[in-house]
Amino acid sequence: MAELLEWPSAVDFWSVVQRAADALGQGRLVAFPTETVYGIAAYVFAPEAVERLVHVKGRPEEKPLTLALVHGAQATDWVPQLSRIGRRLARRCWPGPLTLVCGDGVREGLMTRLPEPVQRRLCPAGMLGLRVPDHDAIRHVMQLLGGPLVLTSANRSGGTAAVDAGHVLEAVGEGVDLVIDGGPSRYGRASTVVEVNGSTWKILREGVLSREELERQSAYEIVFVCTGNTCRSPLAEALCKKRLAERLGCAPADLPRHGFAVQSAGLAAMIGDRAAPEAIDVGHDLGVDLTSHVSQPLTAELVARADLLVVMTQAHLAGVLMRYPGSETPIRLLCGDGNDVPDPIGCDEGVYRECAQQISASLERLLIDFDSGLI
Repeated sequence: MAELLEWPSAVDFWSVVQRAADALGQGRLVAFPTETVYGIAAYVFAPEAVERLVHVKGRPEEKPLTLALVHGAQATDWVPQLSRIGRRLARRCWPGPLTLVCGDGVREGLMTRLPEPVQRRLCPAGMLGLRVPDHDAIRHVMQLLGGPLVLTSANRSGGTAAVDAGHVLEAVGEGVDLVIDGGPSRYGRASTVVEVNGSTWKILREGVLSREELERQSAYEIVFVCTGNTCRSPLAEALCKKRLAERLGCAPADLPRHGFAVQSAGLAAMIGDRAAPEAIDVGHDLGVDLTSHVSQPLTAELVARADLLVVMTQAHLAGVLMRYPGSETPIRLLCGDGNDVPDPIGCDEGVYRECAQQISASLERLLIDFDSGLI
């Protein structure tokens, strides 16, 4: 029967990490808690352990195992040509309950450095399953080992998924060497498995993440940025949604199902402010409704999620670059000619109308650039 270790250890959790890493490095099997269900892991450079894992699991020969990574950024080391949608899902959903199955350039990545028997178990048909578990135990162990793990759920093939250490011991306790007891799994349900092929994706197995959530997470996300998020950027957001919806033949609320998400934020915005009354009025004249708009500040999380940041002025551009110097998110001025969209706050309605017209005209140029692949 497997040895049971508590996580986190009341004495020294690093000793648990060390023992688990040592066991894996010696070719043993270790059962870990994850945020979804418990999993059995083998070290990726221990082919005998991987074969034993298949045997303990009772897994069909043709069914591939999953590769667990520490960070989502490592995905392109294994799938160098991972598509934009694949990268988007990895960036937004990992660590978390998503397994990505993809084959874009997998034979050009690190897969070729693995022992050939392990390659067969992970990638028998040119498609590799990748996962970044959201649990400190398994992630600390991978960091200490300096490499990924081969991972599968801790149950016999076709059996009920194990959601606590007791279930693991009942199902595969005679086949594994060590079980890390992290208590009940957070979700108690398997990860959602999604196959990505270029610009398309499909669900292979239902799990924690719903189709609606995946549509939101896979969408191309544009964030318009101004100062207070009560006038310029809300107008740009609403008008952009309107234009995109008209092009795609859908309602603005259905844009994520068609691959787009649009929102706005402010560099000095308060949380929960409403749109300026004048902005609501001029928006109404242009066919958009800002009455339900709620302001939000630009955050590091928003910047990291976005595929494109669109700012109103050169000062906004400088402000974003200063606050988030390491960000890789593309950023551009709304006006393609380099001009600012001045702040109309405190001015009369005529200035608001001029501002709205400038935003509307600039959006046409922005969408043309998008269609042509310039952004």
